[in-house]
Amino acid sequence: MFEYEQDVVDELRNTDRKFEKLYQEHKKLKKKVRDAKLGVFSLDDFTVEKMKKKKLLAKDRMAVKIAQYKREKATA
Repeated sequence: MFEYEQDVVDELRNTDRKFEKLYQEHKKLKKKVRDAKLGVFSLDDFTVEKMKKKKLLAKDRMAVKIAQYKREKATA
């Protein structure tokens, strides 16, 4: 996730608690969705779809924070 901007992600993870929380939430949900798809544990389709949406929302929120960070750095 955001491999092309890993330096920004690392900076935000170290300086922004909310970003780190979003990052960890996305990571946790990504693993749960992958495990459900692999059959590691059984979840109904509704629950898996709900987790996917939460994961995407966390990623979208991180993207907003990355864009804000980049704008701030550009104007500094």
